[in-house]
Amino acid sequence: MDRHNRLGEEKISSLLFQFSMPAIVGMLVNALYNIVDRIYIGNIKDIGKLAITGVGMTLPITTIIMAFGMLVGIGTSATISIRLGQHKKEEAEKILGNAFVLLVIISITLSILGIIFQDKILSSFGASPNTLVYAKEYMTVIFYGTIFSMVSFGLNHSIRADGNPKMAMMTMLIGAILNTILDPIFIFVFNMGVKGAAIATVISQVATTIWILRYFTGPDSMLKLKKENFKLNKKLILSIFTIGVSPFSMQIAASVVQIIMNKSLTSYGNDYAVGAMTIIMSISMIFLMPIFGINQGSQPIIGFNYGAKKYHRVKETVKYAIVAATVFVIIGFLVIEIFPAQAIGLFNRDAEILEVGVNGIRIYLSMLPVIGFQIISSNYFQSIGKAKVSMFLSMLRQVILLIPLLLILPKIYGLNGIWLAGPISDFTSALITAILFFNDIKKINK
Repeated sequence: MDRHNRLGEEKISSLLFQFSMPAIVGMLVNALYNIVDRIYIGNIKDIGKLAITGVGMTLPITTIIMAFGMLVGIGTSATISIRLGQHKKEEAEKILGNAFVLLVIISITLSILGIIFQDKILSSFGASPNTLVYAKEYMTVIFYGTIFSMVSFGLNHSIRADGNPKMAMMTMLIGAILNTILDPIFIFVFNMGVKGAAIATVISQVATTIWILRYFTGPDSMLKLKKENFKLNKKLILSIFTIGVSPFSMQIAASVVQIIMNKSLTSYGNDYAVGAMTIIMSISMIFLMPIFGINQGSQPIIGFNYGAKKYHRVKETVKYAIVAATVFVIIGFLVIEIFPAQAIGLFNRDAEILEVGVNGIRIYLSMLPVIGFQIISSNYFQSIGKAKVSMFLSMLRQVILLIPLLLILPKIYGLNGIWLAGPISDFTSALITAILFFNDIKKINK
């Protein structure tokens, strides 16, 4: 049975498992890069609680770097897929060559600006004199390695477009495993602290960059990275940016939220509140990444069957995806509510971090059980071609509702107001999503 027949005829539960599992593994592996760093940094003797807060202050910057990686990476991947579908292999290779050059130029620009202005940037993002030293120590190394971060992240999307999702997953596995091995060596054995964590991350990114470049210049790839395609073409750049601007905007918005949150946490709490939130977000990533993997797996199944007017299969796919996502988040919710101190303690066992973190995680992630439904339903609209509705719903939870709540609630409830902003945003966005989702399902039924 060929791929098209499979999407339209094979058992939905089996299809969803086959398509989602590699994506879930990939998303979790990708998350491990940051999580492993934070676990080791938070456990550095004597300075762990301030060090993890310093790294928390760098999140908006690393998010911006990732945004540019998505702008080029996702835009390139989608454009290459379209050209290959049109049997325009040479043009697809030109797009790949242009993407590589764009990633190099943008990363070098970001590195130079970051190194020159990092003190001002970090201070304006909320870093205090106590945490600035650790934030700067971490980011200086990351800025020097930005070129490897962006090239590896950006071009890995193109490996999928080249028809090799397993190789794309292997790329992330190599980076995450290497980072996990090198972190304790540089942090504890070489006694390099926060700088050691950053060096381990950059070395891992160098390794994945070499792996990807070897793939696109070796015999395994269909598309080849060629020097003659490095000359930038305005039309090709525009086609990349047109598609990549949506995920880029989402990441920039996420960075703005992180900046507002860090400044609010510093104003209404202290440095340790930022450290606690860094840990809370890391823990939430563990349970949310599988949902994004289910999204990636369900998207082609929903899209194909919607196009084929097999609406019963569309509904069945969405149902299974929502159930699977909800199971993940309910497990996460139970772990957090029953073992909050143990979850926070994995990253740092300091009494001040634990006190703030245990209270914070129980409140901030109290609506975790509804997030699975909200994310899957938002993806449903994207899968059936209603990108504007999907983008609105995605922005609703993390930007449109969250930013005003972060600005208003702390003025009334202090630090608890920041923790409350999360569940209120989650519940309200899930409610609005449910209304739009079930209205659309009614249209399908008709």
